[in-house]
Amino acid sequence: MLNHITIMGRLTRDPELRYTQSQTPVASFSLAVDRDFGSRDGGEKQTDFIDCVAWRSTAEFVSKYFQKGSMAVVSGRLQIRDWTDREGGKRRSAEVVVDNIYFGESRRRDSSEGSSYDSRSSYSSYEAPRSASPAPSSPFSDLDDGDGELPF
Repeated sequence: MLNHITIMGRLTRDPELRYTQSQTPVASFSLAVDRDFGSRDGGEKQTDFIDCVAWRSTAEFVSKYFQKGSMAVVSGRLQIRDWTDREGGKRRSAEVVVDNIYFGESRRRDSSEGSSYDSRSSYSSYEAPRSASPAPSSPFSDLDDGDGELPF
């Protein structure tokens, strides 16, 4: 049997880190995940709000490095829980038990705006130095290393 799920979305709230009675860390958060398709009438894409739970070191990692609005890629397994509400009604909920979580975008850059993300990579505006050599006769040629420094 296989139970594996991978989702990508933005955190809808800051992760909530708690500890069990045996002091095991557990973090809860929710991801807003856009569907890959719009409605049949060509309207807006729909968004699913998916509850996630992370345990132990993954929980501590989530609570330390992610906050509301962060883009995250989560992989884990889907878990269905049956529970009873305060009025005694039977309820069922689904959540992703997180095995791994990854950053979905580059880190925030320090700027005066503070809360905006710069999704461009630091190397996106890099231009290789132009050489004064004539154009090669072959469609394939060696690339100029420039000064040998990496662009990022």
